[in-house]
Amino acid sequence: MSAARVGVVTFPGTLDDQDAAKAVRLVGGEPVPLWHADRDLKGVDAVFLPGGFSYGDYLRCGAISRFAPLMEEIVSAARAGLPVLGTCNGFQILCEAHLLPGALTRNASLHYVCRDQRVRIETADTAWTNAYAAGQEITLPVKHGEGRYVADPETLAELEATGRVVVRYVGGNPNGSLNDIAGVRNEAGNVVGLMPHPEHAVEELVGAPGTDGLGFFTSILKKLVDA
Repeated sequence: MSAARVGVVTFPGTLDDQDAAKAVRLVGGEPVPLWHADRDLKGVDAVFLPGGFSYGDYLRCGAISRFAPLMEEIVSAARAGLPVLGTCNGFQILCEAHLLPGALTRNASLHYVCRDQRVRIETADTAWTNAYAAGQEITLPVKHGEGRYVADPETLAELEATGRVVVRYVGGNPNGSLNDIAGVRNEAGNVVGLMPHPEHAVEELVGAPGTDGLGFFTSILKKLVDA
């Protein structure tokens, strides 16, 4: 059986595409480079939207990327069931593209935050979190200036009531996100966005937080094999 092919998107200003590609390779997948200006998803089985500062974060984080030719294809494919994960700037883009509810705004402290952060996996039945157990706590790096998740009260209530909060900050909220939300999913569970960076927690060599992020990548491979 051929390796699962996970597309890794690069926009001008993307920083973490090579880290994401390496994480995919570590779990036995095949990373497929996808360029923002193309309209070809190259037949990938899933898509990863990495962090960074796409288009320099001009106008608003993710607001310009949302209109990239490749994003038009990703939006259509995601609505048809393609698994998509966005981390940090990728999460911002998914919200701007209306694949996920809510928005990411300036950190409550108005300062950039860069640290290892304890989080809890709230939902383990998504394409990207099935390798974890619900309630499991892991440590992932965060590095952002606009990571405060906000949504109107009705949306927040719906997310909580339907189990669509995927990851939640514990032991301190780094950015003031409402309800300590670090990540959410769409209704179908194939699209997930989170502010922490699992792709930076896949090797013991780099020290803390170790390999706590690998589960996001083993999850998607398991999902694709079992599909």
